[in-house]
Amino acid sequence: MTDNSDLFTAKMAAIGFAPPELPDGLPPPEALEAADRTSRFWTSDHAGELRVGTPDHRREACKMFRETFNPYRPAVIAWPQLSPDMLRRVTSLPIWDIAVHTEGRARLRFASYAAITPTPEIRDALMLNAWEENRHKEVLSNLAKTYGIALGPEPAYRVPRDPEWMYLVTGYCECIDSFFAFGLFELARRSGFFPLALVQTFEPVIQEECRHILLFANLVAWQRASLPWWRRIVFELRVAAAWVYIAWERLVLARSMKSNGMGTGQDSNFTMSSAQAVTPVEIGVRDLMTICLEENDRRFAGYDARLVRPKAIPALVRLGLFLTRPWTRKRRSDDAGRIDEGSPAGG
Repeated sequence: MTDNSDLFTAKMAAIGFAPPELPDGLPPPEALEAADRTSRFWTSDHAGELRVGTPDHRREACKMFRETFNPYRPAVIAWPQLSPDMLRRVTSLPIWDIAVHTEGRARLRFASYAAITPTPEIRDALMLNAWEENRHKEVLSNLAKTYGIALGPEPAYRVPRDPEWMYLVTGYCECIDSFFAFGLFELARRSGFFPLALVQTFEPVIQEECRHILLFANLVAWQRASLPWWRRIVFELRVAAAWVYIAWERLVLARSMKSNGMGTGQDSNFTMSSAQAVTPVEIGVRDLMTICLEENDRRFAGYDARLVRPKAIPALVRLGLFLTRPWTRKRRSDDAGRIDEGSPAGG
């Protein structure tokens, strides 16, 4: 059987990818700060509107991805030493295996889609995206090795038979996962669950995910707008099918986790289970969703406002918060009434 990494490397070489140059050692603090700022803030020098579906829109979206590249090197990341309590917290999180495997699949899927993409600038952006997914896998693997986190054996990653389909599924999965990851990461930072040094060390990976889904959202929007109407109908059906597939896949995963004894019924709501795991205080669904929205907006704020943002999950969450406001107000009113009835003044 071909080694997973060899399969990915061979695929990237076959489509003509040349890895970007990276620093040999750990760059000085000022260079790290400059690279971090470059990765977070970008404005196109294109004058006027960037109409979705035009060559200008396609060019600037790919240019954004290329020019915000952060040249950090996983092998020289200085992972901070953790106290025994912090180490226990980090190693007890049940996310490391699935995170490594997710990145392993994503890198090959993006590389496969790049191989069938006829537009050179899109193909180049997708190849860099695939390479960065592989770098995320290296970062996570190095973190696990540093802190003694035992990872299960990796599955055999396979070249997809339908690259566009798997690109859509993987891209929309990243849009969903990143939205909630932004909020959970911020919640962990606020609560002190992760030490500040570890948060700062891992931060470039989180922001890089923001770039990934920004590129995905713009490439999908560009393709949707540039297709003739009869091909667009087919494309929209594929997008809808991808969302249905993701929903079904998540449901099956939640059920398998419960049936295999990997958790309780809360595992069907992985986001809330994770939220309770990374903070010592109880947090409600609405509060967590508000944090996710704030972090999502903050991380995208530095990029040119003319680029398309992922909209589906933020829109659904905002709708949910709006629809549940009456129940929230009623609950607060009931709680206040109970307090008044139990107070000396109310008796």
